[in-house]
Amino acid sequence: MGRPILEEQHIHPAVRDKVATLHADIVKEVRDAIAANAIVVVGMRQNPRVMIARRALEAAKLPFKYLEYGSYLSQWRRRNALKMWTGWPTFPMVFVKGVLVGGASDLQKLLASGELRI
Repeated sequence: MGRPILEEQHIHPAVRDKVATLHADIVKEVRDAIAANAIVVVGMRQNPRVMIARRALEAAKLPFKYLEYGSYLSQWRRRNALKMWTGWPTFPMVFVKGVLVGGASDLQKLLASGELRI
């Protein structure tokens, strides 16, 4: 069961290109990082949940790529493109072997269960 996404025929032709390309650079950067790294954490400055995820991976001695996009008051429009792409509403976004596993608490559960292996 996938999440509902507005079908292309329900987007007016005059705005389809804008919908498809708005902040595509940030999505491409994250996709490239996911392709090149076993673990990727996408976050923002000043977010304590992002710090928790990073510290958990460091404590587990698991290498990861960290991508940071702004803070609470900056780059929020660009980060929205990532939220729309993934469907995940918050930061961090943690990817393991190309799969979105969730945020900090989801990562902690995987680490505690031993399920997270790279």
